Amino acid sequence: MPGLDHIIAKSLSNIIEKNLGIKTVQKIENRLFEKYGISLNQSLEEFEKLDFVLKELFGDAGARGLENRFCENIFDSKKTKESWIIISDPSINSTIIQTFGDLEKKKIIKSVISVPKIMYEIIKECDLPQTSGYRKINALINDGFLIPTEFEIKENKKIFKYICIFKNLKIDINSNKIKVSVQLNDSEHGQCSFLRIINA
Repeated sequence: MPGLDHIIAKSLSNIIEKNLGIKTVQKIENRLFEKYGISLNQSLEEFEKLDFVLKELFGDAGARGLENRFCENIFDSKKTKESWIIISDPSINSTIIQTFGDLEKKKIIKSVISVPKIMYEIIKECDLPQTSGYRKINALINDGFLIPTEFEIKENKKIFKYICIFKNLKIDINSNKIKVSVQLNDSEHGQCSFLRIINA
């Protein structure tokens, strides 16, 4: 599933390996494959499945403790009134900053921050060359920044409309520490399996 799950998956994989060790990770991978036929990396984007295996191996309380520890490595635990999520993981922050540092990608994201659009509309609105425009949009989809919300049928083909997973973003730099704060759009809030499990 694209979206925030995809953006945090690589860092989450490293955090899990660092916290649990290689042997435990191998047990988890084996059980995930037995039960669901998926790898650990795939389970990071379908966190309910990893949650189930962690509960099998460590019990409910143990799994909850581990998941909270994973969460603390990625997100700052402070809750804010306006549902800002503060990302403290340097790797994820770097990915977000690099994406917003690319002027064309930034234009695309601004174009779909509140209203979903089909690719052609995005390219036209952003005044991008067609080839590089499609390449940038596909890169944003593959990186998890754009998600499909609905589709139109044109000439018997499904044409998806895409929206940015963020509705707001802030970057704070304070004495060489970078923190990125994001507000997820409403559809992503419900779709992010990691946040659903952690907040349950």
